[in-house]
Amino acid sequence: MAIPTLDPNAPDFTRRCLNLADPRLGAKALAASDEFFAPKERMLDPQPAVFIPGKYDDHGKWMDGWETRRTRTTGQDWCVVKLARRGTIEGVDIDTSHFTGNYPPAASIEACTVAGDLPPDDVQWRMLVPPTALQGNQHHYLAVHHTDAFTHIRITLFPDGGVARLRVYGRPALDLQREANAGGEYVDFAAAINGAHIVAANNQHFGLASNMLMPGRGVNMGDGWETRRRREPGNDWAIVALAHPGVIRKIEVDTAFFKGNYPDRCSVQAAYVTGGTDESLVTQSMFWPTLLPEQSLRMDNQHFYEREIADLGAITHVRFNIFPDGGVSRLRLLGEFA
Repeated sequence: MAIPTLDPNAPDFTRRCLNLADPRLGAKALAASDEFFAPKERMLDPQPAVFIPGKYDDHGKWMDGWETRRTRTTGQDWCVVKLARRGTIEGVDIDTSHFTGNYPPAASIEACTVAGDLPPDDVQWRMLVPPTALQGNQHHYLAVHHTDAFTHIRITLFPDGGVARLRVYGRPALDLQREANAGGEYVDFAAAINGAHIVAANNQHFGLASNMLMPGRGVNMGDGWETRRRREPGNDWAIVALAHPGVIRKIEVDTAFFKGNYPDRCSVQAAYVTGGTDESLVTQSMFWPTLLPEQSLRMDNQHFYEREIADLGAITHVRFNIFPDGGVSRLRLLGEFA
């Protein structure tokens, strides 16, 4: 598994929005015109693309992405992806990492809204990204200016080639309150699939903080937030913007798979924030009131807190502190609408 890295040149939408094409959330590559050299599903892998010298399979050089055969006729290659949730799209990343002499010269992104899996042949596709020139072995961050919500996207290659990764950054278009009223259960305001996102984290050396907001339990130690070993005073932290303002009634901190590297303790601060920038929240969060006082943690364990939670009323953001450093697999902030 590749160690995740944060691209300092990536636009803001890659940090503030959910990757709606993440298979961990339910996205699926449904169909493609061709996938001779590498399967379409590989293009949605949440891990960074890798290159393995000397690795070949029955079709040729093994590539970490979706790659079509060389076109010898007219036409273009395409792939249809069902998004994890219907949502508005703010930007995409067409990543051609490790594709050098075999990347597409250009690509476009279209979208549609349909029920079910594969869109019908007569569906109306809306252009989100017109045919755009691509380069080899690099990210292509492309903003989308469209207010409608979509369920599927189609990437078209002009005329063929390979794409290492496709990310579709957006916001789920769902009525959380209606769903909560129908189910009669607490809402997880920290769930990425509901629209929560990481505002900032002081360190993400071994694992991205956004992993804590993923559904289910972690699958291994790489599927969580893990910081480097701290060699100076202080503690590590991550700020989470909730999916919706809410009153927190139950907190879960899961250290699954973290054994010799789990945090000794954790705490949660919280506030109701209106306006301001993400950068300003980093300083503000140091002085937010305490939602959950410091609690001791155990290795590879689910920790649940209810009576320990302070009554702060409605909140929009939390600062999750770990002492002094280490790894956490999942963070759940369960509660009710304010």
